[in-house]
Amino acid sequence: MPTTVKTIATIGELADFTDFTNSRPNQPERVVTERRRYRTIWISDIHLGTRGCNADMLIDFLDHVDSETMYLVGDIIDGWRLKKKFYWPAAHNDVVWRLLKRARRGTRMIYIPGNHDEVFRQFSGLDFGGIAIRRKAIHETADGRRLLVLHGDEFDAITLAHRWLAHVGDTAYTALMVLNRWVNAFRRRFGMPYWSLSKHAKARVKNAVAFISHFEEVVAHAAGARGVDGVVCGHIHTAEIREIAGVNYYNDGDWVEGCTALVEHFDGRMEVLHWADEIAARAPDTIVALAA
Repeated sequence: MPTTVKTIATIGELADFTDFTNSRPNQPERVVTERRRYRTIWISDIHLGTRGCNADMLIDFLDHVDSETMYLVGDIIDGWRLKKKFYWPAAHNDVVWRLLKRARRGTRMIYIPGNHDEVFRQFSGLDFGGIAIRRKAIHETADGRRLLVLHGDEFDAITLAHRWLAHVGDTAYTALMVLNRWVNAFRRRFGMPYWSLSKHAKARVKNAVAFISHFEEVVAHAAGARGVDGVVCGHIHTAEIREIAGVNYYNDGDWVEGCTALVEHFDGRMEVLHWADEIAARAPDTIVALAA
């Protein structure tokens, strides 16, 4: 399909977002007695359109929390994988439905596309279905700090200089996620909570640890050079809160491996929520149902 036609089709789909929110999700919203409220929530690297996406866990998260503002910090939809093979189960529709419904209910929604959903970068500056699409953003916390918000692939030398190598790495990563699903299928069979094989492997591979540390430092120094107090990003699927050379570095993680979100409390305090741990703290039958 020619690029122009693809663009027109994409605009049409975005324009239909409002109608989409009027539809009914496959999984109805849970009735939660006391939904947690935060000033701001950041999530990224959902990778809708892939089998590795933990959509059910994200749906559970969205049904339990609210915020005044929510940032979608890139790689929400995995365009790279969808180009190779189309995969879009009902649960992925339900994630999109909840995000759009949240916008309609008054949550300020900012979507900053990443490298896997870079097709949406051409719409930066526009608003669709109550969601503002931006290349980057500046967020001011309740305690007055200015945070640069971006996906983070801008600072990934492999993605920028060697796109072919990034795609090879993506294929290897997909294979690891297949193994991750089998491991967790076994764990569910015996009533065990979710556990990320890939996250465990990355934490113990020296080169991966060095890459993550270097990435964090490069991003923090770049943010400091732009005169902000901190930076929020995603991209490397590693949730983190740390101070680097006087700059607050925050990474909201992902919903493929770690299943994490970054939140700002109403006093400006920042926290990473590990949702698999939240679910594991509930009744065992709930763990099995949500992880299935």
